[in-house]
Amino acid sequence: MLMKRLIQAFGLLAGLAIGQGFASSAGASGGGRASWMGDALGTAAYGGGIGAYAAWIGAALGLLVATACAGPLSELLRRSVDRLAGMPATQLIAGLAGGGTGLVLAMLLMPYLGAVPRVGALLSAATALAFAYAGTHIGLRKQEEVAGWGVDRRKPEPAADNAPRFEEHKILDTSVIIDGRIADICKTGFIEGTLVIPEFVLEELQHIADSSDLLKRNRGRRGLDILNKIQKELDVKVLIYEDPGDETGEVDSRLVKLAKAMRGKVVTNDFNLNKVCELQGVSVLNINDLANAVKPVVLPGEEIVVQVIKDGKEHGQGVAYLDDGTMIVVEGGRDFIGTTMEVLVTSVLQTSAGRMIFAKPKLLERAL
Repeated sequence: MLMKRLIQAFGLLAGLAIGQGFASSAGASGGGRASWMGDALGTAAYGGGIGAYAAWIGAALGLLVATACAGPLSELLRRSVDRLAGMPATQLIAGLAGGGTGLVLAMLLMPYLGAVPRVGALLSAATALAFAYAGTHIGLRKQEEVAGWGVDRRKPEPAADNAPRFEEHKILDTSVIIDGRIADICKTGFIEGTLVIPEFVLEELQHIADSSDLLKRNRGRRGLDILNKIQKELDVKVLIYEDPGDETGEVDSRLVKLAKAMRGKVVTNDFNLNKVCELQGVSVLNINDLANAVKPVVLPGEEIVVQVIKDGKEHGQGVAYLDDGTMIVVEGGRDFIGTTMEVLVTSVLQTSAGRMIFAKPKLLERAL
């Protein structure tokens, strides 16, 4: 409402001035002219008050035009103000700086443009508008470059290859070496850092490989073969740790002490060593936990194809295995030993030793 009143007041004064100017240029002569405001009030006029009447007529016309245009003009001004208020400060400053620079350049040209006969004033005004418009757009487009002056935009140089960096140590237990799956895990790239093989673990492996028991001897040789594969075939950093103090004691306790000293993690599948490390505050990577985590999910109600290979503990039960070694107890599967069949999963039991699936033959389900 205030903006409309201001527009109406501006139209009134503009019409008053235009009417007085028109009357003055219409041929009125004589001395003692009063100001256009005085003529409008009727206090002094030449030529029988023509100036006063012209001023009042111009004021009335100006007021009418301003009243008709007040609504659209006030809405346009409001939107312009809201748009300017919503612009970022850097964008607003860049636009103002560019527009101001354009006006300054136009002012430098005005003395030369104003000297042009008849169209000098119009040419000066057009030049000022054009320079202001061009300067504003140039300033908005160059705002990022202007804002970046004095800022170092160089990319950080990559660290040198020989720069010191922390490498987490993974200390291997005897059981996880004999197990052999650690080699496959290292091959996939999921193990980072340095694999540490303590010297006392190597000695334990050697004693197992030299055992008179055929099973133990094969397990020990398998562990040595796995270590040889990790060192020669895989792209993994391996460190053979030699105990400088010639400390004696159980292998598990020495592993825990070494992990604390190196701030590393023990890689094992030994349940008891896992518990000891947890009590001592040492991080553990359990291969069995990893294997259980990546086993395929089997939900009750799903159908799977298995081969029943032996009978179970309870009467009538049959036992089958998935490809990952998960045991499946098939109720009523004893009669199907040696055959491949479809079974329906009834329940899944997760224990610390692993996962066990209970199922029943799908043929019996259809018969029911």
